[in-house]
Amino acid sequence: MLTDKQFLRYQRQVALPEIAEIGQARLSDSHVLITGCGGLGSAASLYLAAAGVGKLVVVDDDEVDSSNLQRQVIYREQDLQVAKVQATVRQLNELNSMVQVRAINKRLDKAQLQLEVMLADVVLDCSDNMPTRQLINQVCFEQDTPLISAAAIGWQGQFAVFDYQATVDDKACYRCLYPFDEVKQEKSCTDSGVVGPVVGTLGNYQALAAIQRLSTGMFHVKPFQLHLFDGLRMQWQTMSIQKDNQCQVCAKR
Repeated sequence: MLTDKQFLRYQRQVALPEIAEIGQARLSDSHVLITGCGGLGSAASLYLAAAGVGKLVVVDDDEVDSSNLQRQVIYREQDLQVAKVQATVRQLNELNSMVQVRAINKRLDKAQLQLEVMLADVVLDCSDNMPTRQLINQVCFEQDTPLISAAAIGWQGQFAVFDYQATVDDKACYRCLYPFDEVKQEKSCTDSGVVGPVVGTLGNYQALAAIQRLSTGMFHVKPFQLHLFDGLRMQWQTMSIQKDNQCQVCAKR
């Protein structure tokens, strides 16, 4: 159960009947893999550390640039030219010393990713390119590890939960939604711009879904749905993700 120090720190969460002391203890025993320390990963990692998730692994191969500071809120001006994972670990440790944070300062190949996913209770895909997203999806599906995916560009964002432990017949995967490995002229923040709070909103949704799963044992947001966010009009749309019977990843199961 919780120590006195933990109880005092997390008492606002413990007071929620859906979490209570047992849910907070589950959070403290949980292990989350976050791939990508950009705008999504910045927001998600801060809230997961603040919530008391016991172990966080952050993965990125980039350094902090001045243009990142507009939306990647975990970084400070003193972090410029510092590895993102190094700066992230420092900030998370300063936020909550009771959380163990491990940094991986490179892109993971499939073998390395398989090992990290095997250790994780939940994976947050905060990456910014299609090949990485597809690889994360494949490994999570193969290992039945819940995947929480998000992306944002301009004023637009999207969010989806893939609960690969769910016992449903029409379980779709990320490749069912996007059945390709490359996107022609894929938009980037550099080319198209992005509004900081839009990225933060989607990262917070990822953290919220993870906290739901880890503390209560289930997602309270319905999985296998695509949630589309329009930050300009402050509106959400939701649509079901249909299983692709020809999908390279999940069709055979």
